[in-house]
Amino acid sequence: MLSVRGLTKIYANRFDAQAGGVRDVSIELPAGSFFTLLGPSGCGKTTMLRCVAGLERPDAGRIAVPDRVLFDSATGVAVPMNQRGIGMVFQSYAIWPHMTVFENVAFPLRVAKGRRLAKQDISRMVDQALTTVGLADYGDRPATRLSGGQQQRVALARAIVHRPQLLLLDEPLSNLDANLREEMRSEIRRLHDAFRITTVYVTHDQAEAMVTSDRIVVMNHGRIEQVDDPVTLYNVPRTRFVAGFIGRTNFLDGRVDGDRIVFDGFTVPAGSAPAGVAGASFAVRPQTIALHRTGRAVADSGWWVEGRVTERAYLGEYWEYVVRPANGGLRLRVTTTPADVYQADEAVWLEIDPGRIARIPSPEGAA
Repeated sequence: MLSVRGLTKIYANRFDAQAGGVRDVSIELPAGSFFTLLGPSGCGKTTMLRCVAGLERPDAGRIAVPDRVLFDSATGVAVPMNQRGIGMVFQSYAIWPHMTVFENVAFPLRVAKGRRLAKQDISRMVDQALTTVGLADYGDRPATRLSGGQQQRVALARAIVHRPQLLLLDEPLSNLDANLREEMRSEIRRLHDAFRITTVYVTHDQAEAMVTSDRIVVMNHGRIEQVDDPVTLYNVPRTRFVAGFIGRTNFLDGRVDGDRIVFDGFTVPAGSAPAGVAGASFAVRPQTIALHRTGRAVADSGWWVEGRVTERAYLGEYWEYVVRPANGGLRLRVTTTPADVYQADEAVWLEIDPGRIARIPSPEGAA
């Protein structure tokens, strides 16, 4: 549905010599899919979205949908934004305060280039869009008399009223409170499933990306780090950045010494480590580590590490512990169920299952 090849857009920064934007980015989006561009502030995700929308002119690259090329630096093609047939929801919603809800949603139908609609058709399409987002009786209400969540729904209705081929969402939930944000991210996914509009969603919120997406594009410093479905991205990160950005992670950096891997405070058999990236660095999720009061009497393929609880915090749905191995300075975060209660300074054993950890590139300069 959307093909982006070699997209580059650089913003020079004369203050600290850093440059923002995107560099040689390429992605292919299947029709009807929900793609999320995920990354920290300044990673280039919004720049990429604005280039697709036509709000920014790329320095180089090619952007195309099945029926036409939207931008091509090689041939000079650059279709204006209002002729791309794309729906977009901005972070600020961009609701016009002097218009009613109906007029806000009807606006793109009335200004569509090359398409003149009858008054009754506009009324029917707007009513359908408002009903879809749960605002069927709000058409006559002034836009200034809407809550944040209602404004967000109006912006969604306006974006889908003309049934675009492609829907772009630029951090549309960032201005909402936590509870409403959870409600609206489910609503956005419901709308996608109902209309199967190919959707590109920009966010820095990992939970939003994991809940809504078919596939996630993780970006960092203007480049793509990894593209995968949420489950693979979480359990099999390919880079250190992805492992640290998606969820909470313990990093174990060691060195191979014969048939052993030596970490700070303990060693494990090298043969039990997962295959993959060369080196001896691993990403271990806190919830994949089990806590025990005694070690296992019979050795198995798991990694058993003696340690001591140094910190603990009760977070309602789980306990979070910080455990320091007995013979080193490493600190490992572990989460358990509310029923698994350990005291500060209590001696414990960590059980790490090698089958549930990911091997990642070692930090630069590590052995």
